[in-house]
Amino acid sequence: MTGPTRAFWQERFDTEQTGWDRGGPSPQLNAWLDSGVLQPCRIAVPGCGNGWEVAELAARGFDVTGIDYTEAAVARTRALCAERGFQAHVVQADVLTFQPDAPYDAVYEQTCLCALHPDHWVTYAGQLHTWLKPGGRLHALLMQRVRPEASEQGLIEGPPYHCDINAVRALFPATRWQWTKPPYIKVPHPSLSHELALTLDRL
Repeated sequence: MTGPTRAFWQERFDTEQTGWDRGGPSPQLNAWLDSGVLQPCRIAVPGCGNGWEVAELAARGFDVTGIDYTEAAVARTRALCAERGFQAHVVQADVLTFQPDAPYDAVYEQTCLCALHPDHWVTYAGQLHTWLKPGGRLHALLMQRVRPEASEQGLIEGPPYHCDINAVRALFPATRWQWTKPPYIKVPHPSLSHELALTLDRL
């Protein structure tokens, strides 16, 4: 597999090298929840990591499935939900091959796309389309992490990989997804620049 391996991510968790982790759910998730943009439904969280968003969604009445292929991430998410007394499905699986038993109403995409090598983005985008029912919504936070070597020499550096909005539009074309109009919400990140928050509806 091109890019970071399962062992790479396992080591990051084992050695506490999780600089992407906020120590709680994303403020943008809370904003979507508090505003009513995101309401209880059947939802998936690919690349769920330490499980903050899975636990928050479960606490607010969602039928939530957390997906991660790293053993440590799955264990931490299950432990967090159990500690807080919330029910959630937590699956150890590869998002590039995982298939749910029924379509989801929504997907919350925060750290999975930027953690995958761009060689896998087309496959992943196709997966998200098949996971969602028609009219289902993708709530996405796109990591903005431009590096000089990338813009000057064309190198692909990460993770996290920079989620250029033009590349994302090619991955999620208007023939398959309904886009909201820019400008998109800029979500500061304590250690990794910022994210762009947007929602796409599956056609």
